[in-house]
Amino acid sequence: MDFSVNSDHEAIQDTVRALMRSFPDQYWLDKDEHHEYPAEFYDAFAAAGLIGIAIPEAYGGSGLGIAEAGLVLREVCASGAGLNGASAVHLSMFGINPVVKHGSDAMREKYIPRVVSGELNVCFGVTEPDAGTETPKITTRAVRQGDTYIINGRKTWLTKAGESQKVLLLTRTTPLQECAKRTDGMTLFLADLDPKAVTIKPIRKLGRHAVASNDVFFDNLEVPIEDRVGEEGKGFYYLLDGLNPERILVAFEAIGVGRAALTRAVQYAGERKVFGRPIGQNQGIQFPLADSYARLAAAELMAQNAAWLYDNGHRCGDEAGMAKFLAGEAGFQAADRAVQSHGGYGYAAEFHVERLFREARLMRIAPISENLILAQIAERVLGLPRSY
Repeated sequence: MDFSVNSDHEAIQDTVRALMRSFPDQYWLDKDEHHEYPAEFYDAFAAAGLIGIAIPEAYGGSGLGIAEAGLVLREVCASGAGLNGASAVHLSMFGINPVVKHGSDAMREKYIPRVVSGELNVCFGVTEPDAGTETPKITTRAVRQGDTYIINGRKTWLTKAGESQKVLLLTRTTPLQECAKRTDGMTLFLADLDPKAVTIKPIRKLGRHAVASNDVFFDNLEVPIEDRVGEEGKGFYYLLDGLNPERILVAFEAIGVGRAALTRAVQYAGERKVFGRPIGQNQGIQFPLADSYARLAAAELMAQNAAWLYDNGHRCGDEAGMAKFLAGEAGFQAADRAVQSHGGYGYAAEFHVERLFREARLMRIAPISENLILAQIAERVLGLPRSY
């Protein structure tokens, strides 16, 4: 990897920072308190050409990599937007990747330019209440009838389902018990969220209130064969082209949230005076904040490594998992210490660190839990017996 200053990266960083100055802390506080989707931010982000940063130029994108997409999302979060900002746009940036790599020419030409322009919102439908991260156990079923599939089932934790027109939907076309391998028999669709056959119910949750998470129910949803991604039965393998980038980008987001919290803690510690001196003069405040800065910096190196591996066509599953693990912990720790540094005011919404604290907790859970990452490292890296 080349760690020298990259002028292209500096230009991207400056562009995002300039954009985010139009969306200050109060904007995000208001959106979070009113559970209101940040449509103005989404439109501005799309108009700046940032949604398509990692999408090929042939479809209207910039043709750059996950490293550049990670830089964009880090800066969005670090501005104070946090996950309310990143979650409004990140699925459009990477979630469409299985279609870019495995969709038909007609599918790519029809849909991807509309994603890049911001006209088409796409959500990600994989997780189910009784399957969780054990993806082969999904039961949402697609049955082929001529040139149409009929889909029935339920998905959960779909971000932006209410604002989306399409869902990248993983289904079973062959029952698990009939498959030679547990990961066979799953098929991926870019399906319409037709309100006649789809019911969307927002989930009440701890944070990131501006961008809803949803339970989604499919009742005889008809999907034409043209909206199937790749071949029938290979959907799980296509999905992998979205999962590793997702983990890498979430790592960058966690780093950005941690930086946002740390910035506010440092500012407060320099201004708040107790016993005639700023509290930031005390090592009891200094050391935790300095420690969090170091941990965020180390996590970012791991995220950059994973992004470089992915962008250069190398295997990166272990590195993507480790980047997400380290960044999730470092980001949450920084947010927790920011609240603590503010004392009682850390609990007050007007200082914004409580919002970042609530959002940072999510990234220790999603899109994959810390325990499963550790189990995979133990097995695949350390060579220990499989525990799950």
